[in-house]
Amino acid sequence: MKDFIIELCLLIPTVIVALTMHEYAHALVANWQGDKTAKHLGRLTLNPLKHLDPIGAICLLFFHFGWAKPVPIDPYRFKRPRLGLALVSIAGPIMNLLLAFIGAFFYVLSVRIYLTVPMSEFASNIVYAWILFNNFFSLININLAIFNLLPIPPLDGSKVLFSVLPERTVEKIQKYQMYISIGFLVILFLDRRLLNGNLTYGLSFLSGKIFDGFTKPFYNIFF
Repeated sequence: MKDFIIELCLLIPTVIVALTMHEYAHALVANWQGDKTAKHLGRLTLNPLKHLDPIGAICLLFFHFGWAKPVPIDPYRFKRPRLGLALVSIAGPIMNLLLAFIGAFFYVLSVRIYLTVPMSEFASNIVYAWILFNNFFSLININLAIFNLLPIPPLDGSKVLFSVLPERTVEKIQKYQMYISIGFLVILFLDRRLLNGNLTYGLSFLSGKIFDGFTKPFYNIFF
């Protein structure tokens, strides 16, 4: 129970930051390209309350894959609507990967300090907690980026895909978007029973490899 509470305390701020920065990146890139819709609706902000979706946040908290409230955009306000849609869509995952890279830096630096700097037991516990936090922070952000890049409506990856597909094909897919989304959520929640956890394991394995890639240059620097 104690470990669960500690993990929850580390995960909650991570989830808030990851989802908030993800949606803020969408709004920021849309605003840069001339679409003020998100700004006018109060979504061009770092206030978490404007971005968090309760169900998506809970999923990210307990399953390490989730989502926030989609930022409303009007692609036809972009100079190049299809390119603009792709840039806005990929901005969120890129923001999460950037946050994960920063977390990887502090993770390795903290490990170096923990292993080499003499300190009291209290200080050692603080540094160890900071190590755990940065590990969670990086992995959650990587998971969020990977999850949202899946080409499944309404995730960001589907919008990137829509930006390169013929409009007629996009229209056909959008007709069944609700059913595709519901089906994917059902598969995700029943993953362990239907697919022996292969979907969740595959995404977690990929995120672990990316985390290793992010930490490797810092290990070369600090060790």
